[in-house]
Amino acid sequence: MKFFKKGDKDVEKANPEAKPHPELKVISGEEISGKRTQQPPPQQQAPQQPQQNITLPNIKYKIAVASGKGGVGKSTVATNLAISLAKNGAAVGLMDADAYGPSIPTMMGIQEKPRTSPERKLIPLERHDIKLMSIGFMVPEEQAMIWRGPMLHSAIRQFLTDVEWDELDYLIIDLPPGTGDVALTLSQAIPLTGAVIVTTPQDVALADVRRGVAMFERLGVPILGIIENMSYFLCPHCNEKTEIFSSDGGRKTSEQFSVSFLGEIPLDAEVCTAGDLGVPIVAGHPDSPQAAAFGTVAAELDNVLQESGEEDELTIL
Repeated sequence: MKFFKKGDKDVEKANPEAKPHPELKVISGEEISGKRTQQPPPQQQAPQQPQQNITLPNIKYKIAVASGKGGVGKSTVATNLAISLAKNGAAVGLMDADAYGPSIPTMMGIQEKPRTSPERKLIPLERHDIKLMSIGFMVPEEQAMIWRGPMLHSAIRQFLTDVEWDELDYLIIDLPPGTGDVALTLSQAIPLTGAVIVTTPQDVALADVRRGVAMFERLGVPILGIIENMSYFLCPHCNEKTEIFSSDGGRKTSEQFSVSFLGEIPLDAEVCTAGDLGVPIVAGHPDSPQAAAFGTVAAELDNVLQESGEEDELTIL
């Protein structure tokens, strides 16, 4: 089933300029629960051809935003980090690699479908000066994404090669949470400039960070730093800090692994509300303490990159 069905009046009415992309496909829950095409025995399958290396020479830094577990605000951090970098004058793209739970369309307030260029490549959508690509742009919100590892790997390849990213200083890639099959496949498939790990101060979250750091180190992906989200509550009336969960967990973990501590993001209901409304806090309230905290993280990340001098081209093996 292709993303755009010929004769689909709802799709054509919503975006008359949208054209079907010839390669990107999804598999629906109905196909899984209904009739399946019987696969030939392994000995009858054609041998898989080795995939050619892919380079993105027009993108300077390719950075994965990851977390050891869900619920730590990884996508919120990725979105606001991307906007902070753009506000500093950088050309930024944001790729939503979380096929099972794409949240970038909601957080960026855009539900359109990408158009196709004359060269048959997807044209990224743009919002808040960020170039965007997500599976969520191409499937209904209520459709379940039931994908096997090879299908996900193929989609990520196409998001890198069949999208007109053009010249970018940063491509921020929002990875799925955890260290399971999805994160492992993506990390092995995409040699990155580095990874940023998002955590919260609780011990249970920090334990998962340690596993995430170990996974990336084993895969040869540099750890650029750790961001502690929901670090403290900042009273909107008196500006007093209250450490609800714990304190300095992210900083201590970064010291344990000898990686940079990029900063703390305060816990605030406005950050969540802004994301639900499609106007991230950095874009909607640029003068807020929360936006300032994201700006500090973005500046620290840029410093780490400048010091490391990592500008290797991204390849897929």
